Amino acid sequence: MNSAIESLTLDVSDVTTAQAFYDAAFGLGDRLRLRAADAESSGFRGYTLSLVVAQPANVHALVDAAVAAGATVIKPVSKSLWGVGGTVQAPDGAIWKIATSAKKDTAPPSRAVDEIILLLGAADVLASKTYYTERGIRVAKSFGRSYVQFDTGTSPIGLGLYRHASLAKDAGVAASGSGSHRLRINGGLGAAVDPDGFVWAPVEAGASL
Repeated sequence: MNSAIESLTLDVSDVTTAQAFYDAAFGLGDRLRLRAADAESSGFRGYTLSLVVAQPANVHALVDAAVAAGATVIKPVSKSLWGVGGTVQAPDGAIWKIATSAKKDTAPPSRAVDEIILLLGAADVLASKTYYTERGIRVAKSFGRSYVQFDTGTSPIGLGLYRHASLAKDAGVAASGSGSHRLRINGGLGAAVDPDGFVWAPVEAGASL
């Protein structure tokens, strides 16, 4: 089975306003789609989106652009043992982590995004891992009941599982939340709903509205 994720669709209350934000903040093009929906949702939505970039200057450039466009800073950009990163929340509620493993800049600042990674919070990482592997999605890395990174081939969007509470802690928010994830994954898995309620749709269903 094709494990690639072609795009992600976020449910937003106002597509025009959300599109203006994402164009100004990240410029992800067709990799991110928007759909008008008012499904009930509160607190942590159970997932995060990471933008992986080449150097610290690019982290700052993207975070600054997102904040200027209306995002809220959850974690300011800072250095750590693994690199440099910061976390923001878009006006629609989606949580975005911008990060690089590089410690130094080697080029002028850019808002180029090397990779998008979708991390799903799982109540039971092993059960969710089994769900995906039984449907043909191979595992690239796995750390027991804590974390799984899947092999999504040449997909423009990577996929991983993280323990729900750990993912919320990493994002810098409380783990509690209820209602819709307000997210649809458009990819080779087809029409499906995983054990944690994340909805997949066939690629052809991911057209812009």
